[in-house]
Amino acid sequence: MNTPGHQQQLVTTFQNCLASGTFVSLTLGNYKGQEETLKNIYLKRVRIKNQDKLSLTYRYKTRDIVKNYALTEGPGLIDQYLESGFYNASLFTTEADFFLDILPNRKTRFQKKEPSKKEIPALHHDHIKQRLITTNSKSYLTDLRITDADGKVFKNAQDKYRQINHYIELLSSLIRELPAWDKIKVVDMGSGKGYLTFALYDYLKNILRQDAEVTGVEFREDLVVLCNEIALNAGFESLHFTQGTIEAYDAADTNILIALHACDTATDDAIAKGITADAELIVVAPCCHKQIRREMEKHKTNNDVDFLTRHGVFMERQAEMVTDGIRAMILEYFGYKTKVFEFISDAHTPKNVMIAGVRQRNNENNNTPILERIKAAKNYFGIEYHHLEKILRI
Repeated sequence: MNTPGHQQQLVTTFQNCLASGTFVSLTLGNYKGQEETLKNIYLKRVRIKNQDKLSLTYRYKTRDIVKNYALTEGPGLIDQYLESGFYNASLFTTEADFFLDILPNRKTRFQKKEPSKKEIPALHHDHIKQRLITTNSKSYLTDLRITDADGKVFKNAQDKYRQINHYIELLSSLIRELPAWDKIKVVDMGSGKGYLTFALYDYLKNILRQDAEVTGVEFREDLVVLCNEIALNAGFESLHFTQGTIEAYDAADTNILIALHACDTATDDAIAKGITADAELIVVAPCCHKQIRREMEKHKTNNDVDFLTRHGVFMERQAEMVTDGIRAMILEYFGYKTKVFEFISDAHTPKNVMIAGVRQRNNENNNTPILERIKAAKNYFGIEYHHLEKILRI
């Protein structure tokens, strides 16, 4: 390498500590290069298929990208990134910490300090599940009785902890499709005890580094008081819980609207709030599909599936699919791209369908075919009205 001075010293030190086994981690920051929304790169050593690799996490404003490289590629990559827009590097080893700052005039400052980390982190095998929501120093998980004070997940909370991470994994893929904001407003309707609301705030603020205001709406006042106390204890300044109903809540200016397990037509109320607010993302996990089941039982049309719907348990399942299928079509009518997928497995709860709508900015507003499909579905199953179309007046 032909890089002179302190930058070369940093790269050489990194190369030497990799070879000696004293490397802990490296962070590149103060990015001023050409790649839009890139903020930091984080390096650590991992073991994949019995080979040591360097794992680089590229942190963007709204997403993370992870790439793995051979150890021998590391020094060249660091040198390249310091030449192409990163203006500081922090190298942590078990023997010392090293800090490089590149000034606007390309002059450099190099510092060596006492080691802040004296142990090599464990090299996890690639088959170990990497959780987006970790348990380290998370007081809200302790207050919610997910973990003990040392961050160990309680045995009876393992399913809940997996559910939290599955939820964040699903949302993270949806959030990547959204436009970038300086600040986003998120409303979680029917937030309950707040497990998922806290996790989403943690993900937005501490992983994506996104300025976000998150509000949990819950009818039970005791849960509102409890969640606000936990948020205050966690230092979550922009997370608040308010007492009220979905129907009465003013969702204006909401960017992301969530309603998980809102009972029966309360899910429709939540979807309508999101559509009216022009929310960029609407996510619901419905339950208790009573309204459409009553319609189907009332009219009992003869169709190709009546051999199923004459049995109560099959009628219930058919009503759930019809209810949510029409909800998805109504979202599409209003310009949302919809996805329907499994939220959590039957081992946790039988109510396991999640509907997500991402607003499309290039919608051509040719909605007549969608209305015809909604009408045909209603006629087929003997449905006079769907609550969501009624409150949206379509």
